Amino acid sequence: MLEILLAGSWAMLPILLCSAVALAIILERFWTLRRKAVVPAGLGAEVREWAHTRKLDPEHLAALRTNSPLGELLAAALTVRNRPREIIKERVEDTGRHVVHRLEKFLNTLGTIALISPLLGLLGTVFGLIRMFFSVMVSGVGDPLKMAGGIGEALVCTAAGLCVAIPAYVFHRYFRNRVSDLVVDMERQVFLLTDELTAPAEAGAMPVRAARSAI
Repeated sequence: MLEILLAGSWAMLPILLCSAVALAIILERFWTLRRKAVVPAGLGAEVREWAHTRKLDPEHLAALRTNSPLGELLAAALTVRNRPREIIKERVEDTGRHVVHRLEKFLNTLGTIALISPLLGLLGTVFGLIRMFFSVMVSGVGDPLKMAGGIGEALVCTAAGLCVAIPAYVFHRYFRNRVSDLVVDMERQVFLLTDELTAPAEAGAMPVRAARSAI
């Protein structure tokens, strides 16, 4: 394996660096985007019980805010619980933009790696072919070893770039979809809490309206 990597010459260095960064991002996102860490089971029901029994002292809200991304959104709604529904919605939207930004952290970098890795492999391929043609110019076509070295460098760089790019692209799409699924789950919990907070004020007037919270 080491001999194959060395055959790719200097062009393998940026490709190997991209592979190390991509692996670090993939492992970090797998850990960060665990469902139980983002949307803890039972948290929404527990917070709605707090709202129903009015157990909403500052200590509860501070603990909730640091609990998880879902907890941060629910705490944002509870902070303005005595305001109209539109104010609650705006506060959750503002907080939600920051939460989603953190959930998508490093995904742009992973997508960039998926994009540039084949280009780096192509660059190494071009330099390998240039090296081969210079060898032909100097020694003629009678030295197959020099030609084979240039062709080998080109093929190794191309293969290495694709081996980095394909997994990076797959995981980039996977994490994007995972974030979308988690956001939908958080939206659902925010809807339920908002209904719990605004139901007393709207009881006897009309049923609680369903409003989409743009997290």
